Amino acid sequence: MGQALGRILDEVADEIGRDVDTIEAAADRKDEAATPGPIGIAVALSSGEVVSAGAATAAFPIQSIAKVFALDLALAAIGDDVFDRVGREPSGDPFDSIVDLERTRGIPRNPFVNAGALVVVDILMEHLRDDREACAVVEAVRRHGGLPPTALDEGVLARERARGHLNRAMLDFMRHHGNIHATDDAIVEAYLNQCAIMLDCTGLARAGRVLAATRRRPDDAAADADARRMRQLLALMMTCGHYDGSGDFALRVGLPAKSGVGGGILAIVPETAAIAVWSPNLDQHGNSILGVRALEMIADRTGWSVFGPPLD
Repeated sequence: MGQALGRILDEVADEIGRDVDTIEAAADRKDEAATPGPIGIAVALSSGEVVSAGAATAAFPIQSIAKVFALDLALAAIGDDVFDRVGREPSGDPFDSIVDLERTRGIPRNPFVNAGALVVVDILMEHLRDDREACAVVEAVRRHGGLPPTALDEGVLARERARGHLNRAMLDFMRHHGNIHATDDAIVEAYLNQCAIMLDCTGLARAGRVLAATRRRPDDAAADADARRMRQLLALMMTCGHYDGSGDFALRVGLPAKSGVGGGILAIVPETAAIAVWSPNLDQHGNSILGVRALEMIADRTGWSVFGPPLD
């Protein structure tokens, strides 16, 4: 499988490289002045094999992709009680919108918008009960990927510390409604640390492979609980993983995935593989233009989809 998959990834990277201007011109660009490309792709198969193409070793901050790993830790800690404090519905609004918080009295629409991710961090700080709350997500990503100590993007940390007023406004609004308990400074610092995790496509695919383990195991209580949790995560990635572009992504790609404004996307093929793509230019929703196109091509050529079996 790895050899055939390698050919597909090489073809996808090559075709996107040739057509990058056309692809980006056809998309609604967030930054019209951005330089096109490059594209990196890596697939970590459940067998342990990793196949890559393009700029797969270029490091980038994973940004909001970290929200998946944070939610996994929160669900492992307190189960469905997470959803007493954060919803499970698509927002239809930008990821940094504060509008819904007034309608819902401080309960964020889902865990992947910024307000929801801040509540998840607050849950972790309340329930992990050790001295490592601020780096728990960083350690989880490193552990899942079998990676060495993971660097943080100092530029992301500096920029977000300087302009994090909207996140703090969300925290204050949610605190007013009793949905935030830790201090703003502690929550913001932990949140920024997870956003600033630096990985390349290969490392991200390896870290994401744990999410593909969705097979129920009634004879093994711990493994069965893990599989149930992965199913919850993938359901939310499918419906909310690309913010107000989630429906379009689900239609085009047919796989649960989570994007980040660092240009990365992590997609999951249940019981088969984790796919990481990266390209820095973003559409108006904050999703990688070339990354979405690469995943669309990979899904089409492999037949990978949650809606049917792969191609023979």
